[in-house]
Amino acid sequence: MTEFAFTCTGVRADPYAAGPTLVFRLRVAAAPAVRVHALALRCQIRIEPARRGYTGPEAERLRDLFGERSRWGSSLHPVQFAQVPVMVPGFTGETEVDVPVPCTYDLDVVASRYFDALQEGEVPLLMLFSGTAFTGAGGFHVEPVPWDREAAVRMPVRTWREMVDRHFPGSGWLRLPRDTMDALLAHRSRRALPSWEATVEDLLTAAGERTP
Repeated sequence: MTEFAFTCTGVRADPYAAGPTLVFRLRVAAAPAVRVHALALRCQIRIEPARRGYTGPEAERLRDLFGERSRWGSSLHPVQFAQVPVMVPGFTGETEVDVPVPCTYDLDVVASRYFDALQEGEVPLLMLFSGTAFTGAGGFHVEPVPWDREAAVRMPVRTWREMVDRHFPGSGWLRLPRDTMDALLAHRSRRALPSWEATVEDLLTAAGERTP
């Protein structure tokens, strides 16, 4: 069985994607004498929250996910971030490919809430690989990629924020049930409010959370 090694050499925000997208640069290596015709990979990416420290404000924002800091010894479990297919073209020795990962800023999604809670530093990620390799110099062999192949990644928090700011500059994102949206729209129409921001501000003022 061919031995494969995977290394993530960097992460960047895709400036041209239609939606928020991170691009992981992946280096794939095999034994120098092995001809690899193609690799059909499955890549699972998960967050490993126990592999970094947290400031007081970060811990407060993460309380909904992991509970009080005193419980973190047992509650900081890995969080699923993404699962994407990766096709690696033929190579001998080693090669590099981009792995695009579509993202969401929906804060009801646990991974997005985790990223949004961080203020600085790095996000500890782990890429796990499996799939099928098509190899052979004088023929064509099909073999599995071992399930224990993985690559640790330290993604700067600023990379996530750069990606979000490209698509939601200076703003956040809130998902609401349709009946709630209908009620907000009716309130906006009745009060002749010019924007959704003005609608929410009007409701906050009525609730005493804003000073008129």
